[in-house]
Amino acid sequence: MKTLTGIEFRPLIVPDSIDSPDAADFVEMVRVRNAIYREISGHDDHRISADEALPHYRETPYERRLAWVILDGGAIVGRIGLDLPNEKGSKVAFWLIELLRDSWGRGIGSSAYDLVERTARDNGRSVLQAWAEHPAAPGPRLAPPTGFGEIPHDHIARFFLRHGYTLEQVERNSAFDLTGSFEDVERLLAEARAASTGYRVVQWFVPTPPEYVDGYAWMKSRMSTDAPSAALEFDEETWDAARIAVHDARYTDAGRTRQVTAAQHIETGELCAFNELVVGKDRTEVTHQEDTLVLKEHRGHKLGTLVKCAALLSWRDVAPQSPRVMTYNAEENRPMLDINEAIGFAPIAYEGAWKKVLDD
Repeated sequence: MKTLTGIEFRPLIVPDSIDSPDAADFVEMVRVRNAIYREISGHDDHRISADEALPHYRETPYERRLAWVILDGGAIVGRIGLDLPNEKGSKVAFWLIELLRDSWGRGIGSSAYDLVERTARDNGRSVLQAWAEHPAAPGPRLAPPTGFGEIPHDHIARFFLRHGYTLEQVERNSAFDLTGSFEDVERLLAEARAASTGYRVVQWFVPTPPEYVDGYAWMKSRMSTDAPSAALEFDEETWDAARIAVHDARYTDAGRTRQVTAAQHIETGELCAFNELVVGKDRTEVTHQEDTLVLKEHRGHKLGTLVKCAALLSWRDVAPQSPRVMTYNAEENRPMLDINEAIGFAPIAYEGAWKKVLDD
């Protein structure tokens, strides 16, 4: 498909490996992706290598991942992504359009968005949602209906508003300095252990051991229902051993390290809180904190603090040269932000979560 002069949206080929003869577009897409994130954030903490990204593009029974590269005169200058959950009756779609800054202002993004919306409609999706980082800037601000957080009314915000989107939520991107003092982490862990005497900490690296699969799967399923989501829409997900295995393989196949730290109810053996830390093959790179959740029925025992602090303390042995941990939290998720701030996480950026409901 061609739009504008010299602009092409070419379906992305997902190769068997980055050494395959047809891997050139994928490898270049990842390089451009990393350059775009560097332009937006001013750092390389979002960087990923092509071989580590590849497993996340492989087809699974749980989601269709459609992707295109954006070419200008034959050179890749951006990418388009559209994720379609496979939950029965799903109406939601998640998308991204990312362009190198030199390509802004020419209508390429709007043409790409036409492709996104048309493809979403063709697949029976009516609720479109996307996230975008909004770099700090002076001037007018936008706040979501939650009343928590704000973003600049910038070029990115104007793009979403022009295409009929509403800002539903603001997420805070925070970082913890792994090279600094752990005194507060140790103190908070001791306080959490004293408040959670009916629980113990268990940890594992993926692939998930059989004795923890069912409990972990249940907790992962609750991420789609229990985490603060404002007016965003998420399908209730069903997780089982097969889905955990597919999810784990995205990391093990790429050589990435993912540690899960969980709280286990001693009397019943139930897993009831968890935290995930991930680092790439190069363990001198930034660590990413992914999902953290305390099941509703077990809240009030400092289990969020327990799993976060236990994870950070153990991580010094896992990736001693990783400089920091990055994480994302909804601005209205005050309980989790309270924990992060007490530990020493500091805000470094903000993302807007945008939503549009298509007309019938």
